[in-house]
Amino acid sequence: MTISTMAKIALMLGIAAFAITVVLAQAVATPVPHKILFIGDSFTFWQEGIYTHFEKLAAADNPPLIVTTGKFTIGGAFLHRLWDTKDCINVINTGSFDVAVLQEDIPETTIADFREYARKFVAEIRKNHARPVFFMAWAYPKLGWISMAEIAQAHRDAAKELNVDVAPVGLAWEQASKQRPGINVYGPDHEHPSIYGTYLATCVIYATIYGRDPSGFAYFPSGVTAEEAAFLQKLAWQTVQDYRAGRV
Repeated sequence: MTISTMAKIALMLGIAAFAITVVLAQAVATPVPHKILFIGDSFTFWQEGIYTHFEKLAAADNPPLIVTTGKFTIGGAFLHRLWDTKDCINVINTGSFDVAVLQEDIPETTIADFREYARKFVAEIRKNHARPVFFMAWAYPKLGWISMAEIAQAHRDAAKELNVDVAPVGLAWEQASKQRPGINVYGPDHEHPSIYGTYLATCVIYATIYGRDPSGFAYFPSGVTAEEAAFLQKLAWQTVQDYRAGRV
């Protein structure tokens, strides 16, 4: 064996070892989240709760993902009120969660208030070594002082400041209403989610947290057909991809 051949083999072995090191480092650096906390108001707990559907959706992944969810929700409570309870902070501090999903109801409060308490929650979540994710909710006519575009921009601005991922649920709802008006994501009160709205929200949040396309997952709740579920799954993934690319 010539010296040049030995040198080539050594170089190839070195490259292979480096590649393995990188893969192992990435595996260590980005563990798959298994314990998810949902923080919000009735938008989060309506229709048996996004957290309930989230666990079932994860179990339908391939391979199945075993996820445990926690929740701290109060009807009509925006982030400021949830922070002031102190009980929510205790859940964050003692729950050993991997991810905390923060749902603000901006029409119930103000953009400035959202920004202030988003900062507080994100700091508290990161102090506990968890990943914060913003759940961007939707506009509704009862409190129509703010548009969906303004809600989306408020989340973009907060996310940019705090380096937080956003689950663009409200934008997915907007697209669903345009593309399939027969699938009403709003419930009878035109504020809370129908089962379609909750399922679409679940798929968007799942795609955001795991970076996985939920299309083809076998789980969909009662009241949603297989064809409707396929549409909502595909739309969720497309909206997440478009949002990350700055197209919506």
